[in-house]
Amino acid sequence: MKLSEIEIIPVKPQGGLVAFASLVVNDSIYLGSIGIHQRLSGGYRVVYPTKKVGVRDVSIFHPINRMTGKLIETAIVEKCEELFEKSDERNDRYSKARGQVR
Repeated sequence: MKLSEIEIIPVKPQGGLVAFASLVVNDSIYLGSIGIHQRLSGGYRVVYPTKKVGVRDVSIFHPINRMTGKLIETAIVEKCEELFEKSDERNDRYSKARGQVR
């Protein structure tokens, strides 16, 4: 399976949610609005979108086997960690330039 155009959009953290992800599978289908939550034990977990219909939550899309889910989660988490690491480095440089200690 080919995953491309993986994009991470950080959000103001709320209830563990730290970002949304989107990606393209096999140059054929776009998947978006995938939630990225920070785990209490460290790391991230991926949550696929649902829609509330009455009292039920209906799945919009999700992987149908463990291997596919793991491939998507790994690709998203790697990109997310890369983005947040770069952001932390920029914030550290900014703080040091202003004479602040983190």
